[in-house]
Amino acid sequence: MAAYRLQKRCDEEAVFVVEGPKMAAEALASGFDIRVVCATTEWLSAHPDSTVATETYEVSPAELERLSNFKTPNQVWMLLSRPDHSSLITHHSSLTLALDRIQDPGNLGTMLRTADWFGIRHVVCSRDTVDCYNPKVVQSSMGAVFRTQVDYVDLPQWLADCGMPVYGASLQGEPLSTLHSPLSTPKVLLIGNESRGISAEAMAHVTDPVLIPNIGGTAESLNASVAAGILMHWLSS
Repeated sequence: MAAYRLQKRCDEEAVFVVEGPKMAAEALASGFDIRVVCATTEWLSAHPDSTVATETYEVSPAELERLSNFKTPNQVWMLLSRPDHSSLITHHSSLTLALDRIQDPGNLGTMLRTADWFGIRHVVCSRDTVDCYNPKVVQSSMGAVFRTQVDYVDLPQWLADCGMPVYGASLQGEPLSTLHSPLSTPKVLLIGNESRGISAEAMAHVTDPVLIPNIGGTAESLNASVAAGILMHWLSS
């Protein structure tokens, strides 16, 4: 099982790892295929529903530590099958989140969590965006990865074909406060790379560049996930 600490092994077998009671509860409620559960005696006793897993093992805290990606393992470790999105129906909502070259796992996980908060069920990513099943993404999503369809696509082509207005975060955009309501729906919000912003290829398909005004006038920039949260709130309203 320790081999699944390697992302390459997880990618090859189309699986991902979930750790800790909070995420394990999300996994059990998700309907995802749970292949393996490794947990302490106490956790297994409190969760008879864990028998839905193909394999269940009672392990000691020391054995759990050898499996864990974290410094302080917490009661339960699970291995789940990744969903086959080719067989899923795309979720439609008033806003779709598109992500261009997001690299930081914590940022992606936070964006998924925020999208979940605003009821955004479809996230489209460029193929060079960090894997949504990276352990740090899964953990920081706080369960949103189970409720959000995340697709990896040729993003400029997807934007060209989506048939929706595309709002893109840009320093040359229109300030949020001047946008006219009600906004078009459905629509896309495009967020770019943490340091380089939206690529030229994706920006070519932005119909409505938008700017979060720097009211304080001192900070150089916003964290990508913070900017995404502000824009999701604004465009979901």
